Amino acid sequence: MDTLEGMKTVVAVVETGSFTAASVRLNISKALTSKYVGEVERRMNVRLFQRSTRKLALTEVGKTYYRHALSLLEQFTALQDSVSGEQSSPQGLLRISAPVAFGEMKLAPRIPEFMKEYPDIQLELILSNGLVNMLEEGLDVRIRLGDVDDSTLIARHINDLPLTLCASPDYLLQHGTPTKPGDISEHHCILDSNFRIGKQWPIQAPDGTLTSVAVRSRVSASSPSAVCEIAIAGGGIGMVPDFIAAPALKQGLLQEVLPGYKTMEFGLFALYPHRHYLPIKVRCFIDFLVATFSR
Repeated sequence: MDTLEGMKTVVAVVETGSFTAASVRLNISKALTSKYVGEVERRMNVRLFQRSTRKLALTEVGKTYYRHALSLLEQFTALQDSVSGEQSSPQGLLRISAPVAFGEMKLAPRIPEFMKEYPDIQLELILSNGLVNMLEEGLDVRIRLGDVDDSTLIARHINDLPLTLCASPDYLLQHGTPTKPGDISEHHCILDSNFRIGKQWPIQAPDGTLTSVAVRSRVSASSPSAVCEIAIAGGGIGMVPDFIAAPALKQGLLQEVLPGYKTMEFGLFALYPHRHYLPIKVRCFIDFLVATFSR
């Protein structure tokens, strides 16, 4: 084990909170992770962690080591990028997290374009609608739709993505087509449980008047794609991101409700950890996101 490997291992254990999670992040065995940390402690004749059956805690010396190790690793990355930046393209593993629907429908089709531009990068795309801890999972960039409430991360705003009120033509034929916001309260509505608004849907008229409509619902889903599919099947009116609803609208499987009116829109953000130095591969990917999705 060299010094850099030891520092990387200690940093991974601190940021993931366990030897097991650190081993997954580093793609080495738990035994080797423990061995590397032990070697660092023996070389320096210190104890970096207080180990117990329930938790792993940094000692005061461990906190100092982590702070300086993180700084040194960032400086080493900056040195590598500075020396090789003019001689070669960005390289290394890039781990990206994105919501499932956005990742599948919008990001994945553009990945080959990015890989062609940067042939020395290996990219791992992790799709999840759940909570994501970037440090624990060793992510370089997290793509998020909606509010950003984690002050430990830097958020780069890329664009705003509107939502559309829509329902199947058969449903509207059977139940009637709303002509004003208040009409929606008389319909079956499909809730996306990711939204914090619950059963109060904001609808803005062409003249800018904003109305909060109390909707009725017996169905909710934690996936915007599922909301769209339920609407297509005649389950009621859904509030669906434009990029998800667009194919079904084009095919006539869905029909826009209250055209000319607006509802919510979500911010599209690229999140990355606070670091003194941002690796070139990360900067290139964020620039790619901006160039691709800010239009």
